[in-house]
Amino acid sequence: MRIRVGHLYPEYLNIYADRGNIAVLAVRAAARGHELELIPVSLGEAVPAELDLVYIGGGQDREQALVARDLVGKRAALHAAVGDGAAVLAVCGGYQLLGDVYRDRAGDELPGIGLLPLHTIAGDQRLIGDVLLECAWAGETLAGFENHAGRTFLAAGAEPLGRVIAGSGNDGVSGAEGCRQGRVYGTYLHGPLLPRNPWFADRILADALAHAGVDAPLAPLDDALELDAHAVAADRARNR
Repeated sequence: MRIRVGHLYPEYLNIYADRGNIAVLAVRAAARGHELELIPVSLGEAVPAELDLVYIGGGQDREQALVARDLVGKRAALHAAVGDGAAVLAVCGGYQLLGDVYRDRAGDELPGIGLLPLHTIAGDQRLIGDVLLECAWAGETLAGFENHAGRTFLAAGAEPLGRVIAGSGNDGVSGAEGCRQGRVYGTYLHGPLLPRNPWFADRILADALAHAGVDAPLAPLDDALELDAHAVAADRARNR
């Protein structure tokens, strides 16, 4: 089965090794006999039809501002894709732009596309360090690394991706990190998110495959190295 992945703004939103998440998905798909078809989508380019997964990474403020209004032009197509059952994974700056609005330190507002019920306001200090989350909805934990100045606030009733065991999360106060709604996932966790969390990589992959027409359990893989990396990152988060 071919899995069509739309990678939004890869030349602008690509810091902290976020594009490595795509490599993980490709390897884990290939191990089950599937192929990832990666389709870059940049400024002024239309969102292709029939995407199974949309991925958007993080970037600096300048790059985020550059893509924000272009992304609004893709709003209808992205809402249509999600409404059709496509999955979405967004990290950091991309996560912020899935909400309703991002207000920077000068008070200027970047429009979001409203795929997740949240808004973000820039803070005075960055939240940096290893993070460990409890994802009760999956019975698992997520280990990652955060580096953001935004304070993201979920709307009433919105579901976080996880609850903070160690680290700061969305705003450093609420104990929530990220947001999930259906097959749409947003998070501040950067870099080796999927390599350290094979269960989450497979969750994203399974969602994309379900949209592509394959609704069957994924064959297990030997994740010994990945689970070791998760354990080390989790310990580091607890001891930060």
